[in-house]
Amino acid sequence: MRNKAAHLEAELLRSPRAVDVAVLEQMFDFIPDAAFFVKDREGRYLAVNKSLIERHGLQRKAQAIGRRPSDICPGELGRVPSQQDADVLRFNRPLVDHLEMHWQSPHQPCWCLTTKLPLHDDEGNVVGLIGISRDLRAPIKSQEMPTAVATALHRFENHLSEPVSPAELASWSELPPARFARLIKRFFGLTPSQYITQARIAAASSLLRETDQTVAEIAATCGFADHSSFTRAFRKVAGISPTQFRETV
Repeated sequence: MRNKAAHLEAELLRSPRAVDVAVLEQMFDFIPDAAFFVKDREGRYLAVNKSLIERHGLQRKAQAIGRRPSDICPGELGRVPSQQDADVLRFNRPLVDHLEMHWQSPHQPCWCLTTKLPLHDDEGNVVGLIGISRDLRAPIKSQEMPTAVATALHRFENHLSEPVSPAELASWSELPPARFARLIKRFFGLTPSQYITQARIAAASSLLRETDQTVAEIAATCGFADHSSFTRAFRKVAGISPTQFRETV
């Protein structure tokens, strides 16, 4: 593994963009709420920042270089980001502001927005990817929000079992949808749809950790149509099923 990592680092240094990558890595070392990475065409890490290493409970960057997420994360937690990488690389398709629940090692879930962009050579061939995963900042205090918005969000968060759309939340807030969307982005760093998903999944994850309710009961409590739809939504953002999450924590 050390020889492989050294070989990959040598490839990176021979690249005409090596200095740019090195500077980016140094810069992102000073941004603790964002994981930064560059990967080769096989999805192996070529460059990472300190935040990414800390997320995985590693001690040194060298422990990640030359490896895929699936090599340093157990089970589905590693498989999902590796599959994301494969899709970006194979289909030349960016992943932009994808809402995810990651883990701060060992067992602390945290919310992130992940973006991955394909890298190309001079002929336009995909040769790797570059990405960031930004920790969602803490929301501002409710007293800093317009009263109608705070009231609408409080109403939603206390009635998660009821269906609601972004347009309905905007209506409750007495705002046009576009204005409401801008405020939610400012307050939470999310679109209204992402905010709704995060609120439901966050509540569900708390119930999975802290109660003995069945998965079906939690699904109903948190506004999902049934067990299956809850499992799909939970797996999409957490990378594992609700049952696997409960067993992990």
